[in-house]
Order: sequence, then C-alpha cells, then structure tokens
Amino acid sequence: MTVQGIGGLFFRAANPEALTAWYKQHLGVGAGCAADGAGAPNEWVWGTLGGPVVFAPFKADSDYFAKDKAFMINFRVTDLDGLLERLAAAGIETITNPDWNQPGVGRFARLHDPEGNAVELWEPSE
Repeated sequence: MTVQGIGGLFFRAANPEALTAWYKQHLGVGAGCAADGAGAPNEWVWGTLGGPVVFAPFKADSDYFAKDKAFMINFRVTDLDGLLERLAAAGIETITNPDWNQPGVGRFARLHDPEGNAVELWEPSE
C-alpha cells in the first residue's frame, strides 16, 4: 500500500472565510472549484488534474520563503503570464525573478495571500 496523492492541505487562518473566498476568487482554488478538464465542480472538494507534486521539507533556516512561516504553497498553473495579468488587475502584487526559472522544470512567480502566506505559481516546462 502506498500513498496515491495529497488528499488535502489544512492550515490555520485568522479569518478562514475571507481567506477561502480570496483563494476561490483569485486562484480558483478550494471546495467548489475545478481545474479546466477536471470535471464538474463538487461543493466539498477542489477538482484538480494529475501531475507532478513536489513534497520537500526545507531546512529551518532556509531563505527560500519567509522564516516566520512554516510552509509555502506551490500551485501548478497553465498560462502563467495570463494569471499574472489577472492578479495585477485585481491589485495583487506578484514577484518574478528570472533566476527562479529553470530549463526543463519551468517558470515561477510568487505572491502572498491576505494573511501573508507565501504562494508560488509554477508553470512546468512542456
């Protein structure tokens, strides 16, 4: 018997309802959402497509994301440029850095949710 995938991500929030609404509105993530091609939305789950998932603990003193945060969410995306444009139009600051991009791996961008949690967007290489 082996684990077949991530079944959920649970984290504390000062205002869970507002944070849930933010993720749904700006990233299409959460219960009742479905990725293009993932079927009809379900009120309890987020319908996703299969693909690579990185599961990697980092050293406690890593500077890859804020030291005062225990985690960073990474979402696999398509059309990173289009998503960045929509986020900018909504007044959400994003950060890109050509040094983060890796041939054969993909392109990356970062933002922070309203509670300061780091969110990394990853458009895998084709």
